Amino acid sequence: MWHKTRLTKILKIKYPILQGPLGAGFSTVDLLTSVSDAGGLGSFGAYTLTPQEILEAGNQIKAATNKPYNINLWVSDVDKRLKNYSPESLSKITTLFKPYFDELSIPIPELNIDIPSKFEQQVEALFQIKPAVFSFVFGIPSEYILKECRRLGIKTVGGATTLDEALFLESHGVDAIVAAGFEAGGHRPSFLKPAEDSLVGTFTLVQQLKSKIETPIIAAGGIVDAKGVAAALTLGADAVQLGTAFLACDESGATPEHKKALFCEASQYTVLSKSLTGRMGRMMSNRIAEEIKFETEVLPFPLQTRLMAALKTAALAQGKTELVNFWSGQNAINLKHTNAKELMLSLINETNKILK
Repeated sequence: MWHKTRLTKILKIKYPILQGPLGAGFSTVDLLTSVSDAGGLGSFGAYTLTPQEILEAGNQIKAATNKPYNINLWVSDVDKRLKNYSPESLSKITTLFKPYFDELSIPIPELNIDIPSKFEQQVEALFQIKPAVFSFVFGIPSEYILKECRRLGIKTVGGATTLDEALFLESHGVDAIVAAGFEAGGHRPSFLKPAEDSLVGTFTLVQQLKSKIETPIIAAGGIVDAKGVAAALTLGADAVQLGTAFLACDESGATPEHKKALFCEASQYTVLSKSLTGRMGRMMSNRIAEEIKFETEVLPFPLQTRLMAALKTAALAQGKTELVNFWSGQNAINLKHTNAKELMLSLINETNKILK
């Protein structure tokens, strides 16, 4: 049966369908619960949360479901170049974005370059929660963290955008690897080479990994329906991960404007841009991404995020969505469902028909 794979056994789930860990407020307990209760693996993107907020989210999740779920964190949550970042560079780049703030009649926020990493403290909170799965991107945790996960019975899942990254993750004994194709919405979680040098398509990446590694593979990027699920499994993936399809559902934390945009024809036009956060991510094309070219220097992550947060809020309030970033993968044009439970049922039933 298609739904019985190495990964369903390892993660103790019924179907090899994972909800992408939507960070920065897009994850919700309702979305996670809907997926996990339907037999998949719900996820909670927690990289922006404080340790206390992660503990609170864990308590809410445990009160809502007794099924396995995943907590996702970023190993590298602060760019190295932010250390000793010069006031001159900060002034130069904020001046570049000033016309957009002026257009919305809001001031540029005061920015502090002293942003410490939260990752290790977040992991300590995760150890207290003990989710079934700990997934991570932008690198690999220390050997101490990986050993502690094994001791606590937490399965580890790393994100790879290239075969080299997958081999590196496998050498450290992770339980599964997400093959993150360039079609995927959101950030490109590359960590061995720059993201712009790590643009491999999902199905090519799955086949590369299948030929060289033994660790179970999770296909991610451009998969929104049963045809994508069936194709990924046929190529050798042990599971699939859907991000944009779940982002579009009512249960996600995306704004109404974002969800509406995902079902418009404009969703077929996506770009890779650093304009929102300072790190490359795939989003629907907007005015800022078009005018601030990819090669243009922007602030390091997460300082760029802090610069743009007020702009996004004001643009939404003023109805100027052309200035708002809407994350999206390349295949949003085939989205059909706005309810997570219905999406799960469709994926399961339709894949049954294809792979019966």
